[in-house]
Amino acid sequence: MEIKEAQELIKKSFYERDHARGVFATFTWFVEEVGELARAVLSMDSRNLREEIADVLAWLLSIANLLNIDVEEVFVEKYARAKGT
Repeated sequence: MEIKEAQELIKKSFYERDHARGVFATFTWFVEEVGELARAVLSMDSRNLREEIADVLAWLLSIANLLNIDVEEVFVEKYARAKGT
């Protein structure tokens, strides 16, 4: 799945709820997930690491949707085009 497709999947699934919650509250949930990822890294529990990485990505995509930012586009701009690839 491409980043653009993943972002659209998250938008279809969660945009209404995230929009009602607002960007700052959604960001708070994102930070909580980052904390859960940090705990998973410390424990090196591979199953939990996989789940938490997926959760962090999903919440990041939700924030991008609320801010109307195309994650794939900005990622390519910053990391691929800027590095000459």
